[in-house]
Amino acid sequence: LIAGTLLVALIAGFIALVLGMGAAIFLSEYAPDRVRRVLKPVLEVLAGIPTVVYGFFALTIVTPLMQQVFPDLIIFSALSAGVVMGLMIMPMVSTISEDAMVAVPQSLRDAAYALGASRFEVSTRVVVPAALSGIVAAFILAIARAVGETMIVFLAAGSTPNLTINPLEPVQTMTAFIAQVATGETEQGSIVFKSIFAVGFLLFLMTLAMNMLGRWVVA
Repeated sequence: LIAGTLLVALIAGFIALVLGMGAAIFLSEYAPDRVRRVLKPVLEVLAGIPTVVYGFFALTIVTPLMQQVFPDLIIFSALSAGVVMGLMIMPMVSTISEDAMVAVPQSLRDAAYALGASRFEVSTRVVVPAALSGIVAAFILAIARAVGETMIVFLAAGSTPNLTINPLEPVQTMTAFIAQVATGETEQGSIVFKSIFAVGFLLFLMTLAMNMLGRWVVA
């Protein structure tokens, strides 16, 4: 369960970091004010879509598209769940990172331009390093959000406990296990009943540690 959780979260983190950082750099350094006022709320709307919708989106659209690239991919896989989860947490990365980049003093940009740097060099070598604490915190918080996600992995990753690092195989995450087992038919006091609390407590510790790390980085 832990391996499946980390596998899906790493895939989601990679997708969110690449797309979120690209969006943050564009909004902060390239987009005009009028474009920024339109695009930023559009990105933030993605965070408000119910996660069950993302789960069905993974099953009906993302997985069939991936099967054209990976013919051996079955309908349930860690890759499909991770990609869609990355799209879900991407607004968190882009919004917090963009706020950190906007807070960088304009004098640093002006000094770099005066030395002959291009806009791309200013963005990647001046602004991003100066806002690195906010960017790292955004990434950590997004990963914590991915670790605690339930419906996407419950629908798209499958419910097969599988110790693997192959993203094309189905896996079961900690949250999906809780959702599957925590039914009214579970006998109180049984091993299965107690395992729900054990997995939930471990999940709480993992997300708490990530949130504390994110806040420490920001400070």
